[in-house]
Amino acid sequence: MENFRFILEPYNRHQRNRYTCPSCGKHREFTRYIDTQGAISFPEYVGKCNRINNCGYHYTPAMYFDEHPECKEYNKSFPVVKDKKPVVCHPRLTPVHRHTDTSFIPDEIMQQTMKCYEQNNLFLYLANHLGYESALRLMKTYHVGTARKWKNATVFWQTDISGKIRTGKIMQYNAETGKRIKEPYAHVSWVHTELDIPEFHLQQCYFGEHLLYNSRKPVAIVESEKTAIIASFYIPEYIWLATGGKNGCFNEQNFDVLKGRNIVLFPDIGMTQEWKEKCMQMRKRNIRTEISEYLEENANDVERVNGYDIADYLIKVKSGEAVLQSMTRKNPALKLLIETFDLELSGFGTQ
Repeated sequence: MENFRFILEPYNRHQRNRYTCPSCGKHREFTRYIDTQGAISFPEYVGKCNRINNCGYHYTPAMYFDEHPECKEYNKSFPVVKDKKPVVCHPRLTPVHRHTDTSFIPDEIMQQTMKCYEQNNLFLYLANHLGYESALRLMKTYHVGTARKWKNATVFWQTDISGKIRTGKIMQYNAETGKRIKEPYAHVSWVHTELDIPEFHLQQCYFGEHLLYNSRKPVAIVESEKTAIIASFYIPEYIWLATGGKNGCFNEQNFDVLKGRNIVLFPDIGMTQEWKEKCMQMRKRNIRTEISEYLEENANDVERVNGYDIADYLIKVKSGEAVLQSMTRKNPALKLLIETFDLELSGFGTQ
């Protein structure tokens, strides 16, 4: 039998080593990865949810090293020493120049994917709810293409503020529900991985970051790429960015691009406390940041279980104006935030 260095931690009933899933929030359903050589201690989110059908979260060591190559290089450089405390392998926290040792993907590769939208499940979903022309415009605006990794798959290109392409995240959606396909496994991959580019040094950026160039609109930050696209349709007064997941690019080395702007954070249900910490970090860097707690304060049990985000609320009611009125009525702070930023919320509900 083949021996692997990084494995899921074997169950020990005495240690109760099953944890809360960072995705679905279920207790004692999450198994973390461990290093059998004892040299590395991964962050708590590197692991697999045991609820394969209902959640499907699976963040592997390979994915972690892919996003944080400095940890992989550290692991290669230092031998294992017995009885030595494991190294906690976290991303760099010291600010670095964002383009140092960063690899990029040629623009022509991205352009090859910006077509065949009739064979793209996310586009079909957006076209059904937002209208064909609006969906097409948003796909082009946000640099969203069609991938051949899986049938009717989507690729979200990460283009930074200078117009350089960092990578593309490939995902598969259900054309009718707009939900990610997670069975029999989570369908997520990366363009640089699929292209097998040697010596590729990944430094992620915000999805939609290229829209910051030459624009002074206030910025709204959400977790998922799909959410940013949908929210930009209903509330175009913001530039909507996505962090690309709970453990994507939302860290200190990516904050600098937001300096001098008004920022509003819209965390998913269950992520408010963690994003409050991000909010404080941004404020310490003199970035004017507010956070919306509307979802956390108003979600019902069903919405919490399903992990609703702001896009789910916006698309639930076709009239964006009705949604806005409901949100501001239940959350006066949101109305105050809008007035503070002097936003004119118009253009809702247009198809």
